Amino acid sequence: MPDAGGADKDRISALIEMVADLLQTATDWVRQEAEAVIREKVVAPVQRVGLTLASALAAALLAVAGLVFLAVAAFLVLADWLTYPGALAVVGGVYLVASLGFIVVKVRLMQK
Repeated sequence: MPDAGGADKDRISALIEMVADLLQTATDWVRQEAEAVIREKVVAPVQRVGLTLASALAAALLAVAGLVFLAVAAFLVLADWLTYPGALAVVGGVYLVASLGFIVVKVRLMQK
């Protein structure tokens, strides 16, 4: 009789180990699937957005540098014709009109 009780305990222990292994395997599988889904659905789009923003920022910085050089060149040309205060007024006015144009376009796009 004592052998039967020991054999039952061994079977129960083996069953518990198999269930624990099954749960561990299922947990590992769910973890791998979740990681793959997050990598595909979250990380990749965020990386694309980051690259897009970095490219847009670089383009904006280059455009600003170009506008500064153009403004200085225009200022130097206009300074000979209109004096320095007149040249500053013209260059500043052009920038102001351009910014107002961008604001009007943005407001119209937001209203649609």
